[in-house]
Amino acid sequence: MRLIPAEKGQGLVEYALILVMVALIVIVILALLGPAVGQVFSDIVNLI
Repeated sequence: MRLIPAEKGQGLVEYALILVMVALIVIVILALLGPAVGQVFSDIVNLI
């Protein structure tokens, strides 16, 4: 019976780690693609 609370806590930690990993991946992708996306918007504004 002692292991049940530890397993629930472990599941919560695993979800938190997955959330952190997804957040880091999104930040890296935005950092890499941010200037390119900004340039696309600038090109669109310059066409108008």
